[in-house]
Amino acid sequence: MADVLLTNGAGTHLYGKVDVVAGNINKFVNQTRKLDLLEGVRVDRGEVLSQPFVCEGQWAEAWRQALAPEAPRPRQRVVIVVAPRAFGATTFALRLLAEHTDSATTLVKLDCDWSTPSQGRLPLEEEHAYQLDLKDPETDRPSADFLNALSTFADHLGASRSYLVLTVAQELWDDRLTTRKGVQVVYLTEPPDAQRVVETHLNAAGHAPLVAELRSFPIARASLRGLHAMAAVRAAGTIAMTWQEHRRLQDARTSAALHRSAPADADLSLEDRITAALSDWRDHLDRLFGEVATTHDAAKGSLTLEDRCLLLALAVRQSAPLPAVASTARALQQALIPKDAGNKSDLSPAQTVFAGRGLRRRIQDVGADVGSHDTVLFDRPAYGRAILEYVWDNYEVMREAMLAWLVQSAGGDSAADLSVAALSTLVLRHGTTAHLNALGAIARDSHPDLLSSILDVAVHDEHVGRLAWDVLYRWAEQKHYAPTVISTCRRVLHDDAANASTAKRAIVRLRRIAHTTSEPDLRRDVLKAFEELAGRPSGTARLVAEVRDWQESQASPKSGSLAFLALMPVQDDSMPWLMSDSAPGIDVQRALQDLLSSPDTTAEIVPYLTGWIRMCAPDPASYGRLRDQLLPALRGHNMFHAGMELMKALADVTTPQGLNAGEDFYQHLVDHRLQPVFTLTKAPA
Repeated sequence: MADVLLTNGAGTHLYGKVDVVAGNINKFVNQTRKLDLLEGVRVDRGEVLSQPFVCEGQWAEAWRQALAPEAPRPRQRVVIVVAPRAFGATTFALRLLAEHTDSATTLVKLDCDWSTPSQGRLPLEEEHAYQLDLKDPETDRPSADFLNALSTFADHLGASRSYLVLTVAQELWDDRLTTRKGVQVVYLTEPPDAQRVVETHLNAAGHAPLVAELRSFPIARASLRGLHAMAAVRAAGTIAMTWQEHRRLQDARTSAALHRSAPADADLSLEDRITAALSDWRDHLDRLFGEVATTHDAAKGSLTLEDRCLLLALAVRQSAPLPAVASTARALQQALIPKDAGNKSDLSPAQTVFAGRGLRRRIQDVGADVGSHDTVLFDRPAYGRAILEYVWDNYEVMREAMLAWLVQSAGGDSAADLSVAALSTLVLRHGTTAHLNALGAIARDSHPDLLSSILDVAVHDEHVGRLAWDVLYRWAEQKHYAPTVISTCRRVLHDDAANASTAKRAIVRLRRIAHTTSEPDLRRDVLKAFEELAGRPSGTARLVAEVRDWQESQASPKSGSLAFLALMPVQDDSMPWLMSDSAPGIDVQRALQDLLSSPDTTAEIVPYLTGWIRMCAPDPASYGRLRDQLLPALRGHNMFHAGMELMKALADVTTPQGLNAGEDFYQHLVDHRLQPVFTLTKAPA
């Protein structure tokens, strides 16, 4: 850090080495740039303001507490929002910043990457509003020292006209922590009216007629009372899904063939369906999963173990061929048998099953039907989801077995696959990372594409997306998980609907893999992901930004160099884009020298340079221009080995004048006095 000399006038003479001379300094921020600052992504203010949002009751009171009475701005530079998990606190925080900070203020959602909360890891820039979730019980628990540091940090935020809003899960907050100067603590203790939340989301989704019908269903409306914000949002999705299910069944009734084998509840009204869906069928499922009856009673008895497996199979597969349903149920039953249990029964598994009721009767008893061609009819997705969630919530011992079973029964890695949908519902249900980590341990080696498909769903979930991104950030530096992280990020970057902040998160995790891995295969996979990105209109700008960050020492040189390599195949007419008149604002010569100065990266860049020269070789003007642009970089320090490797690789490329391109570069690069010592030989094929 250079010394700062304050003078009273302009007539000051300076001698010796001078780093910076400034005639007038309005403000000096004395901050050391740290490489380990938390990273974040910009949040579009308009997008936040356009989302459905209800702030009533206790939420409205907390909102008022957070704002200064004299101006519509946060009362303090640091605001802490304490709320139960999955209560909607993140939405509350982002909306508060979007509505009550200046339009010139940049909204940034930070990603946690620490072992414990530390003020020193928090970034500080002018006119920024930062939001950070503290939800992980292992790494995010705030301490008194952290709050003390935030109090000092609040002064720096004020000087920079910036804000910080933390959302803390209630179980992580110690009530003995008292408010500090510059820090405002608000509590979300009661949710806004659930019906208002449901109606707001249905209207935003274009289901206004459904809102009118819902208001006429008193029992369904009663089921909404007391739901917190996230549960109300899920209820809105359940209502919309049930409505679509009702419409499908109504269409099915118009077909005589389907009507003969329609499910028993095909005649239910929309009100009955929505009421049942919102009640989660808990009373009904309590009976089915009560004490196992010794004799079968279709009206009163609970389900045997094999029938519970069958019901779960139907909940996942819905309507499907009978053999597929049977094999899926049997796979779950087998999965529940301990590997070291042996055969402790007097009967073999086949004899035990054969001694029971027939499959058709069992299917009917669990609420489905068997149509023509031995097809099970169970077109009840809302009921199926309720079954899965009931077992998941009430039988903790079943969770790992259910995850393994769903992974094995998945028919593919598409989000449309029913097993993928079921897995996504379950692992995200409780709003923590524990189930994602459990699924990762099961699927990372055997079904990596399936795992990345589920993570793709998770990162786009408005409630647990941040936690899913945090999981990917930690997995990025673990060899066994890195392929899944790369696959997930590629899915995100291929999505045309992905916003800039989502794409930035994917780039950050690819950067982390490139920075931490020593595996050549993983580095090549990251390069491939970057090359795919370079082929998209918005992708080149992101890669250029990555190269700039590298050259400004704000990003990993490993990822920056890969971004540069990925941009090299991009063309502009008959020239490489990076060497054309429309070249981006990066130092291409410096990047070339950096990559050519190391034997490892020389092996990577030489094929790209060869491709450049081969592309320009037929045109005399393009070839001459490219050669003259490359020669200064090849004459740099420690470039002899790289130059010789390039010249050998050009042995089969001919210039417009009929000369060998390798020989042409050789004549320009190697002094004629040294040519007898360093001869040019063709590289081995």
